[in-house]
Amino acid sequence: MARVTVLYWQEIPSLVEVREGTSVQKHQLSARFQELIDMVAMRKKLVGSDAYLEQWRKGQPEERPGEPKEIVAIVAGEIEARYEQIKSAAIADLKGD
Repeated sequence: MARVTVLYWQEIPSLVEVREGTSVQKHQLSARFQELIDMVAMRKKLVGSDAYLEQWRKGQPEERPGEPKEIVAIVAGEIEARYEQIKSAAIADLKGD
């Protein structure tokens, strides 16, 4: 079983990492995720500050069967498919601030 971990800025995913033994596969999500992170950070006035860096966290690891190279592509695809939902939640969170 491979161990899948997603790196987040607040609740916005940025990177998928899959480990199995000594094998590690990483997949940076598309630029639109980083653009969303930057937009939210700017609106919250966290750009260029320690507060920005403190928002990064690793998600709860999840075990998945298969080869790391295949798993990283599958998980990244699942997240990419949810982009609009993730974006809507991030924008809604801004309105609550």
